Amino acid sequence: MKRFTFKKTERLKSAKTIARLFKEGQSFGVYPLRLVWMKQEEVKGDAPVQFTVSVAKKNFKSAVARNRIKRKVREAWRLHKPRLYRKLQGTEGQLAFMVLYTAKEDLPIQQIEKAMQTMVHIFIKKNIPPVDNRKDGPVPLS
Repeated sequence: MKRFTFKKTERLKSAKTIARLFKEGQSFGVYPLRLVWMKQEEVKGDAPVQFTVSVAKKNFKSAVARNRIKRKVREAWRLHKPRLYRKLQGTEGQLAFMVLYTAKEDLPIQQIEKAMQTMVHIFIKKNIPPVDNRKDGPVPLS
């Protein structure tokens, strides 16, 4: 059985990359989450996607509440990223993902997981070409 882990190389920590995400990135939302993403120019590590989460201090004053929500979102990502990684096999480059939690209340993990699953599905559908349309070599993402 394959372990679904969240490795250090998959974490997006670069302040420059995060700033570029908000300037140049594309986004869409599935309540209570919003995904901001872009293709990275330089590949950092071996993971196809670098991921980070943000919860607004304006909506959740307590750091304990913000951290709890971040743990829930990271757990939902950890469970649903293998589907995306399978679709990204055979592509070149690396993606940067930032998920923003937009709800004003702490929602149950089931609702966050469902939103993450839908978000991954929408991303795959809109941005990754089907396998039979790919040529022999790796396919760059737009």
